[in-house]
Amino acid sequence: MCADGRHGRRLVVREVTCKTVLNRSSIGHYSMNCYTGCEHGCVYCYARFMQRFHPHPEPWGEFVDVKVNAAEALARQLKRAEPGDVFVSSACDAWQPLEREWELTRQCCGMLVEHGFKVNALTKSALVLRDLDIFRPGLARVGTTITTLDPRLARLWEPRAAAVEQRWHVLEAAREAGLETSVMFGPLLPELSDTRDSLRALFERAAEVGVDVIWVDALNPRPRVWPSVGRLVRRHFPELHDTYSRMLHHRRTRDSYLSALRERVRAAARSAGLADRLAGCP
Repeated sequence: MCADGRHGRRLVVREVTCKTVLNRSSIGHYSMNCYTGCEHGCVYCYARFMQRFHPHPEPWGEFVDVKVNAAEALARQLKRAEPGDVFVSSACDAWQPLEREWELTRQCCGMLVEHGFKVNALTKSALVLRDLDIFRPGLARVGTTITTLDPRLARLWEPRAAAVEQRWHVLEAAREAGLETSVMFGPLLPELSDTRDSLRALFERAAEVGVDVIWVDALNPRPRVWPSVGRLVRRHFPELHDTYSRMLHHRRTRDSYLSALRERVRAAARSAGLADRLAGCP
C-alpha cells in the first residue's frame, strides 16, 4: 500500500512477516529491526545495502516493509536467547514515523527490558521520547545521531529526520529520566562538518548536555552509498565532488584523511573535557 510521506513524498508500505527479529550482531550482542527500509531517506545511509538482499523497485527512503509479527517472533526467541545488549536498530531507524502507528519497536523494547536485556537505542527521531516510560536505568541507553549542527546541511543530508535541536532535546530528556545517553557524531562530512571548528562545537554541545558515551564515524564507501552522495555533492557542493570521490575510493587518500580526522576528533574531545567518553573514533 502507499502512504503519504513527509514533504509530500509517496511511501510504499508493505506488511511482511518474519521468522526472527533479534539477531546476533557485531555492534553488540544482538541487533533488532522491526522494519526494513527507512522513511528518513538519509543520503549517506549505509543500510542501502539491504536492497541487495531485499530488492525493491523503489529508491531507498521511499519504501518500508513492516514486520507485522515482530512482537510474536521476539516472544518466541526470548524463550531461549541469553540476555545481552541489543542495538536498536542496525538497518533502519526504529522510531521512524511509521512507528507512531505500528508501535512495534515500543512493544519489542518493552519485552527486551522485561527479560533483562539492555536496549541501546540510536535514532534521529524525537518519537523515542514516547518510550522513555518503558526504559529502565541500567537496562537502556538512549542515543541520537548528529551529523552537523547546521540545520541547512542537516536538511540536505537527512531530509526527513527530526531537526537537530530535537535530537539534543531527546538526550536532555533521557538524562533527566535517569537513563544513560550516547551520541553518534557521524558520518562526518568532509569540509562541511569535519573541520576543527565544527568538531569543537559538536563536542562542546555534548559536554553541555552531559552525554555519557560518544562515537564518531567518517563517511564510508559502503555499497550503494556513493551514487546518492555523489549526486548531492555535485548539485550543492560541486567544488567538493572530486574531494569526496578521492576520499571514498582512493586508499592512500582515505588513509591520510582518516589519520588527520582522528587527530582533530581527539583534540576536540580533550578540549571539551570528554576524552574519557570517546568510545569510538574513525
